[in-house]
Amino acid sequence: MEYRKLGKTDLDISLIGLGTMTWGWQNTQTEGFEQMDYALEQGVNFFDTAEMYAIPPSEDHFGTTEAIIGNWFAARSNRDKVILASKITGPGFAWLREGSNRINKVNILDAVEGSLARLKTDYIDLYQLHWPNRGSYHFGKTWGFSPDFDVKAEEDNFLEVLQTLQGLITEGKIRHIGLSNETAWGMSKWLQLAERDGLPRVASIQNEYSLLCRHFEPDLSEIALHESCGLLAWSPLARGILSGKYLNGAKPKGARLTLETRPEHRVGEAVNAATEQYVELARANNLDPCQMALAFVNSRPFVSSNLIGATTMEQLKSNIDSISVTLSEDVLAGIERIRRTLPLPF
Repeated sequence: MEYRKLGKTDLDISLIGLGTMTWGWQNTQTEGFEQMDYALEQGVNFFDTAEMYAIPPSEDHFGTTEAIIGNWFAARSNRDKVILASKITGPGFAWLREGSNRINKVNILDAVEGSLARLKTDYIDLYQLHWPNRGSYHFGKTWGFSPDFDVKAEEDNFLEVLQTLQGLITEGKIRHIGLSNETAWGMSKWLQLAERDGLPRVASIQNEYSLLCRHFEPDLSEIALHESCGLLAWSPLARGILSGKYLNGAKPKGARLTLETRPEHRVGEAVNAATEQYVELARANNLDPCQMALAFVNSRPFVSSNLIGATTMEQLKSNIDSISVTLSEDVLAGIERIRRTLPLPF
């Protein structure tokens, strides 16, 4: 396993990180335990979760993934072996905190206590803001995203949040903080205010990134590199689409997009065309399509950890093994040719 620094902290996190959002919906607790056992044996020391998991989010599934991880910690007595990340949910769910779930002091304090109880731990290593109060261009909103907000009010909220997180760090309940689904403006502003007022510095940004979704380049990647605030890449296989298993309208039994009841913005002609070309490129070079896609993310210098997710042990083992795959110059050139032809498939 390879390890990279988490921002400017003293933590070395595994380049392959374990995503957990299927536990409690697609995966049982027993399967979650098996995945965590295996990942830890392979040197994966970075686990990422969130209070709103399992996915798809619902009042019934809320917190179940954290509870499974907490039960594993209790059963294995190995909390010290894992660098654990979780998140507070952003606005949008009427059933959560009476529909008033802006990220602010009162909701952060409530969310942290809930997560600590479910996770059966005294501390969270990296506490992240799942998405901004002002909205995000992720989750299928790329084409219509048009930010319009009160800058002063937003900055005031940022300061309230940073001061609240500082208090939690002082209490020992969290160690470091991170962003998720943020923009270049937001990332820069968080860093600026922390520097100006001596408040906690964000150590990472968790945004979607894959062969099919490269919005992180070039602006956010520049900040990530030169401000030591690396990317935790989520959905590096674009919900499994880059495996090729959904090509030609296929709906494999038990697969995520087969079970998903919400509209899927990644489905479309451009995605199919790009996926087909990436799969062909991998096979022409004797590579597994998923391992090629993951190896590409692993190779990016602005990535701190590549958050894989799997519903079967076969998938998990193959995904972790991508750490040993090095892409040739010919393969990298082929990836860039496809990207120039179909740069924004969704």
